[in-house]
Amino acid sequence: MVDASPAALALLSVAEMAAADAATVAAGTPGIVLMDKAGRAVADAVTRRIRPGQRVLVLCGPGNNGGDGFVAARLLAERGCRVTLALVGEPAALKGDAALAAESWTGTIEAIEGVEPARHDIVIDALFGAGLTRPLSGELATLTERVNAAGRTVIAVDVPSGVHGDTGLTDGPAIRADETVTFFRLKPGHLLYPGRALCSVVTLADIGIRPEIVFAPGRIEPLVFRNAPTLWRARLPDHAAGVHKYSRGAVAVAAGGLSGVGAPRLGARAALRIGAGLATIICRPEALAAHAGRGPDALMQAAAADAPAFEAALSARKLDALLIGPALGLDAEACSWVEVALRGEAPCVFDADALTHIGAQPSFADLPRQRTTPSVLTPHEGEFRRVFGEAQGFEHERGKLARVRQAARLTGAVVVLKGPDTVVAAPDGRAAINDTGSPALATAGSGDVLGGIVAGLLAQKMPAFEAACAAVWLHGRAGEKLGMGLIADDLPEALLQLWAIFDD
Repeated sequence: MVDASPAALALLSVAEMAAADAATVAAGTPGIVLMDKAGRAVADAVTRRIRPGQRVLVLCGPGNNGGDGFVAARLLAERGCRVTLALVGEPAALKGDAALAAESWTGTIEAIEGVEPARHDIVIDALFGAGLTRPLSGELATLTERVNAAGRTVIAVDVPSGVHGDTGLTDGPAIRADETVTFFRLKPGHLLYPGRALCSVVTLADIGIRPEIVFAPGRIEPLVFRNAPTLWRARLPDHAAGVHKYSRGAVAVAAGGLSGVGAPRLGARAALRIGAGLATIICRPEALAAHAGRGPDALMQAAAADAPAFEAALSARKLDALLIGPALGLDAEACSWVEVALRGEAPCVFDADALTHIGAQPSFADLPRQRTTPSVLTPHEGEFRRVFGEAQGFEHERGKLARVRQAARLTGAVVVLKGPDTVVAAPDGRAAINDTGSPALATAGSGDVLGGIVAGLLAQKMPAFEAACAAVWLHGRAGEKLGMGLIADDLPEALLQLWAIFDD
């Protein structure tokens, strides 16, 4: 049976995965049994790729990752493959389950210094797993460079050596794999760059670790997830018969002057396409005619000359969510509109220029936390640095996931750090790493559409974390389906087709 619970999407840290192993062993499964199954999964990955007569090089490290390599080498030899095994250090130094696995290998053991990856067809990287805390150096760094330069098929065990499982970061050279075989649950480093690129295809193998043991009360409570519909589908808007436009949610989009008409309209259109019943652009008076002269006709317009007029325009509407930032402007008037939004009561999505104002005004720093309704911040990396670059504690955080979670804790807001590995984090510690998307999304206006999707879902009373996760996933899938050549105007229309997958 396929596990359809959010726990099936859990991403475990290196420490949590060690705890999962320990809990399984304590429940009666010997560690060597887990290692045998892990090694078999690696051997199966090689068997799917190998052709008759090809040679396999197994590079084994001094720990349990190397033990998995010994098991894989033995099984491949039993299947008739031509296997060379090389070990870091001496066999006598192996301990525990790795030593038991090594005892079952009856072939020769070579030193890594003399092996030539280019003389083999497939390389198994069983050197170091996800918990490596130091850069590869010396002969290991040289070996890594030789493996990468050889251009051979590489199967990595757990993660490519040199990649940290918690962050996806590399402190030095790292193996570049064609496939990575990991066990029970993925780790954040499988989805975060550069780790995601170095892992390439990730195969998740079942080695007998049981979720009901690992996630039992008092053990691991998963807080970090791979973003997928299972995580948020149950919270999607579900409007009953007889619904009217106001009960489907009203969105306002704060716009600037005449020079920035397009961006806020992209956000407003996306809010409508994701199901909001009403969307209104609130712009400077000089831009009103330009907005009124452009479609869609379902989009409303209103003018506000200054911050008091903007606040009055918000108060005059039954407002369920506000998107502020796209093409808002960087002048003092725009800054005062941001302050109105921060002090207001409507759920808010702060994007683009609004984030620049928040980062530039020390007095704004605590306002998101003081709000009684949800706030969602949607920065790209540059905006994130402007908002949080000087925040206390960030110099101690390594990796994108840790930084975004810290930002959410500091602000009390849901923070969406955009990129090819977008991370969504909530103040309560929950986080999701997204793996949908396409380079085609790196186009002007794409982020404005994302902000509109989030605002549209917030307006329909979807909780902020789930709304942000759903928006990011749908936005990424739209980019995948449309492909290169898309422009941001295409993205809201693609939502129509994506909604169909949730109708059954």
